[in-house]
Amino acid sequence: MGYVLREGFSGFKRAKLSTTISIVTISISLILLGTFAIIFANLHELADALKREVQIEVFLLDDISDAQRNRLNERISTHSGVEGVIYISKDDAAEIFKEEFGEDIFSVLDFNPLPASFRVSLQPEYVHIDSIAAIAEYMEGLEGTESIQYRQSLLEMLTDRIQTVIVVSVGVGILLAISAIFLVSNTIRLTIYAKRKLIQTMKLVGATRAFIRKPFLLEGFVQGLCGGAVAVVFIYVILYFIRRNFSEHLFVLGEHELYFYGAVLLTGSILGLLGSAVSIRRFLR
Repeated sequence: MGYVLREGFSGFKRAKLSTTISIVTISISLILLGTFAIIFANLHELADALKREVQIEVFLLDDISDAQRNRLNERISTHSGVEGVIYISKDDAAEIFKEEFGEDIFSVLDFNPLPASFRVSLQPEYVHIDSIAAIAEYMEGLEGTESIQYRQSLLEMLTDRIQTVIVVSVGVGILLAISAIFLVSNTIRLTIYAKRKLIQTMKLVGATRAFIRKPFLLEGFVQGLCGGAVAVVFIYVILYFIRRNFSEHLFVLGEHELYFYGAVLLTGSILGLLGSAVSIRRFLR
């Protein structure tokens, strides 16, 4: 173990240039992957916010009693896909009409023709065409409802756009991950190439592959950890600058921020380890 530790850290002294290049390469790869992860997470948050804007309007019969309305409210609220229910009375509907159109409905008519309604907001995972259609059909069959309305065209457009963004984002993420592994593997090979004579000598004197491999795996792990640390500092500074000078709500990680930085460090360590494993395997052959 002492030999493994000594040799694992010796590359930082013997091959400073190639080690530095490996750390910088890992850092750049992690910065790209981390930036993509932040953008993807914020796009997902934006999609959820747009989904919350999709609501179902349940218009009530004019002669509905208070008891019927309360039972209807309870049955709607307890549905598995419903997040919240707001009751809009006839007077409230008249006020909303005045705010949106700038004209009092009583200046046009002697009575209020607007029905009372429930404004139903849905949980984000239920905001797609099939789920909303099923929920609307369920509500339409309840006693006391006159009609159900929701913005179907907006929902269809939103569903198509979200699916497109998810497919493109996953494709870009996979491409970035593969490129990062390939780039790191080829860069770490420079570090191992600098020790090719040492590897040959060890093989000649009978060292096993596992014995030769261990110091390089440790070196790759440490390089990845250092690259991850550099990437974490860089991303943190950039996010701090954006929040301070633009908006604190832009590129938000929220309560998952510490987990994100931990994931960057872990990914860097794994990249370094995998890059060393692939490169040393070729030299051992």
